Formats: sequence, C-alpha cells, structure tokens
Amino acid sequence: MEGKRRIRGGALLARALHEKGVEHVFTLSGGFCNPALEGFMELQMRVINCPHEQVAGHLADAHARISRKPTVCLVGPEGFANAVPAMMEAWGERSPVIFVTGSSTLKRRGAGGFKEIDDVAIAAPLTKYSISVTDGTRISEFVDRAWTIATSGYPGPVHLSLPVDIMFSSFDEDAGREERPFSRGPRPVSRAWPEPSALDETLDLVASAQRPILIGGHGVWWSGAERRLEATGMRLGIPIFNVPYHQKLLGEECEAYMGLADVHQYQPSRAALEECDVAVMIGGRLDNQMNFGNAPFFPASTKLVCVNGSHEELEFNRAADRLLLSDPGAFLDALSGMQAAGRWRLDRAWFDLNRRRRGAWVEQTLADLERDVAEASATSDKIHPLQLSLDVQAEMGDKDWLVFDGGNTHFWSEIAVNLAGWHGRKLAGILHPGSFSLLGVGVSLALAAKNTHRDSNVVLISGDGAFLSGGLSIEAAFQEKLPIVVVIDNNGGLDCISQQQERLFASGKHFATDFRDIPFHSMFEGLGGHGELVERREQLGPALRRAIASGKTACVNVKARGVISPIVLATTSKRDKASIE
Repeated sequence: MEGKRRIRGGALLARALHEKGVEHVFTLSGGFCNPALEGFMELQMRVINCPHEQVAGHLADAHARISRKPTVCLVGPEGFANAVPAMMEAWGERSPVIFVTGSSTLKRRGAGGFKEIDDVAIAAPLTKYSISVTDGTRISEFVDRAWTIATSGYPGPVHLSLPVDIMFSSFDEDAGREERPFSRGPRPVSRAWPEPSALDETLDLVASAQRPILIGGHGVWWSGAERRLEATGMRLGIPIFNVPYHQKLLGEECEAYMGLADVHQYQPSRAALEECDVAVMIGGRLDNQMNFGNAPFFPASTKLVCVNGSHEELEFNRAADRLLLSDPGAFLDALSGMQAAGRWRLDRAWFDLNRRRRGAWVEQTLADLERDVAEASATSDKIHPLQLSLDVQAEMGDKDWLVFDGGNTHFWSEIAVNLAGWHGRKLAGILHPGSFSLLGVGVSLALAAKNTHRDSNVVLISGDGAFLSGGLSIEAAFQEKLPIVVVIDNNGGLDCISQQQERLFASGKHFATDFRDIPFHSMFEGLGGHGELVERREQLGPALRRAIASGKTACVNVKARGVISPIVLATTSKRDKASIE
C-alpha cells in the first residue's frame, strides 16, 4: 500500500491559506520562510516581494482595507521586528491581516536559538490573537482559528509564529484533517442581530429626536454597510459625520455627509455636536477622538447611543447612555424602515441647517485661502498646502484614487477633500494613515489602490517627512509595474513638529526638524520613472497631467509653504496648558 505523500510544514501553511481564498501574500523573502514560499509558488499564489518587512505589512493592511478580505504578511524573526509598526497600523484600522512569522526553533526555545525573539508576546497587544504553532499536524487548525478570529466581530490583525523546525519538517499532506471542520474554506462572517425589544427602544429614542446625528465608524466599513448609512441619512434627513482617521465611508460629494466629527478639521461639527439631542455612533469607539463620550464633545444634554456589531466594541463604549448590540447594516435597515412604517416625523429643517453651515464653511475657508495666498505672494511663490491638495484634486476624475500621508499634509488634505466634495468632486476612493497617524504608509496604500484598480489613476500627496519615512517602498511600484504619481508637499522639514516647537519653546524657534533640499523628482528619474520640480502654483496642473500621461511611476516635487493647520494649532494650545488629552 502506497504511503501518504508528505510535505513540509511551510507547504501545509500555504495550502491552508490557499484554501481560505488568500489572493495576496506580501513578504521580504527570507531563509526561515522558504518552505512556505515554495508552497505558495506551487499553488501559483501571488507573492509580492517587498524591499522591507514594514512595507510588506503596510501593503497587506492596505489590501485588506480595500478588499475587506484577509491578507497575509510573511516575515522572518528579525523581519518581525521591522513589521511591528505595520502591525500597529493594522490594529488601529482593524484590518484582518494575518501576520506569519518564521521563528526560531521550537526544540531549543528559551535557550538562545538563532534569531530567537518572543514574537508571540510582542504581537499580543497589537493583535486579536497571537500564538506559536507547536505541532505541525495542527497547522491547518491554527490557520482556521486565526482566520475566524481576524474576521469575526470587530475585525483585526492576528499573528501566527511558525518555528523553523516545524516549517521545514515533513508531515502527511492531510495532517489534521481528520477532525472537524472538514471543510476549511472561508465561511460567511457571523453577524449580531439586535434583540427586538432593545432595537425598538433605540429606534423610538431616535424617532423622538428633533436634532439627531449619525456618526459612522470602522464597523460600518467592515460590515459593508456604508451605502445603507448614506441611504438612511438621505431618506430620514439625518446629518452624517465620519470618525476621523479611518477609511472614508461616504464620498464628500454625498448630500447627507457633512464632514469629520472633528471640531478642528471641520468646524461646523462643533455646532452640530453641541445642538444635537440624540447622537448615534455606529461601529465606532468612544476613544480619545470622541473625548471618551464626555463633554464638551458630547454635551450632558445629548443622548448618546452606540451601536456595535460585537461585544468587544461595546466594552469600549460603556460611557454611552444606550448600547445596542447589532450589525450596523441590520440597525440601519431598521432605522431606515421607520419612514415606510409611519414612525418617522422629523422634517428637513435640521438637515438643511447643517447643509447651509457646511456651505458657509466651504465659502469662508476658500475666501480665507484666497486672502492668505494673496498676502503671501508678496514674499513667496511657494504654494499653500491646502491649495496644493485642491489643485491636485482638480486634475483627478471619478475613477481615481487619492491617498495622503503626513502631518499637516494629511490635515490640510482632509479639509481639501471636504471643500472639493461640496463642489461636486467625486473620487473612487480615499486612503490615509489610521488612528496612530503613522508616517510613511502612503506609498504602500497607493500601491494597493493601484494593484486593485489597475485602470484608475492613483495619486499620493505625501509630506516630505512622510516620504522619507516610507519612500523605499516606491521600488515595489517599479518592480510590480504599478505606476502611481507621488506629489511631494515639500516644505523642507517636519513642519507639523516645527510649528508646535515654535509655539511651545521659550526661544520661539524650532529644533532638529529641518531637512536639506532633497531632489525627490531626481530620485524617481534615477529609478526609471518620471520626475518634475514645481516651484510655482501655475506649474502644478501641467506637471501633474504630464506625470499621469507618462505611464510611469512619477514624482511631482512641489515647493510648498509650511502653514499650520487648525488641528495642530489647537493641539499646541492644549498641550501648552495641560496634557495631550
């Protein structure tokens, strides 16, 4: 009788991930991972070799954000340390990335093995699940468990450590498959359905409101409910806001979308938050960005409702006046259906008031910008960062993706997309750093957008500091033939930090934040791409059009002014008086 075929542990890992439907694996190829790489090669799974493990992690995160499917980042032991920042970024965005570490030998664990690191302990606070595979026959089980945890409830990254002796050892190709579940393909994600009486009480509370608002969070995106959020706001006349620092839920051109629930980056949200009588946050957390549910962000007079799809989310929201365990889509369907059921009486006055406030803010902001540009033109031809972002969007179409990365570059671009959206600018998608404000993710986010939307133009607006933090990843754009356009908001330093220092230091000066004059455009030309230097505003549009038309990975290096953003100004004042929070 013929014996069973035996394959390496790494091949078992590859098969288990392939069975789950994994489409992309991101790595920096290393010796510890070779058996898994051989398994991926045999299965013809797409593996993207990156110039750095952090880049591999960011690409996996970005692909998961866009596709809403788990992706894989495979690294070696020392590469795991490089990938930790990407793990943190994925944790902040709740991206279901499966981080796999080829780790030191299990046999000699704790004895100082080659490249031994306690990766399981390091990853634990940044993942939903971190564990070492201690038995090669259970590899498929561990993958199945990790996948389920990553995608269930409030999604998030997970970590599997596969010791090198298990990675290289041989096992029966059907090892561990004699136990349930016999089928280990991807399963539909379980959803929490609201308890009927709790749902009715919540709906009655919202229906009794005169000035309700909806605030969308991560859970709306990961449950695929963003279109239902939009439809509900439009049908019932409820203004919609977005939690800062995460995946955009609605296009800024959407009539029901007002802007960020951030009193600095979108000032009209202050009046909405102060005046609303019922605030419903869906799929979000009462963290520092929401002032932990407290006044003055949410006045004591406001009834604060949190709707979340998992118990782990609700645990963050204990401060709310009412909690509802419900899949965001199920709640929005029920809320939207109140109109047809004759249970909705709110007129459009509150909705229209918020629309007028948004329009007035747009016109005032643009008038302030025009005045600032006119005053600055006497001493400098450098472009205002807000004008830079507006001018970039003016060259983009509704199939294109915009990415931004940096400190003030990010903050000004957040304002710019709201301004442009009010005037009808529609984009296919917007990506940016998450809640940790991690610099250097922009190129990876742009590459993922291009890889998943090959027919779209993808433009990244990156601060010079942000590009220096993660610009090495641009090599992957050339290697994978994924042409993107990088617009550098080049103000010659870490301007966001310089501005804080100048307001906090007794000397009124900044320190250790300047860069030399870096020819970013020449770097791209040297790599085989297209590069242009822009020193005046009128040069930007033509340069961007030429960059897009080149069909190459391109850089438009823009000499920009350092202008403090509203959020940095407010944060500086707050830190001068107290703590960050």
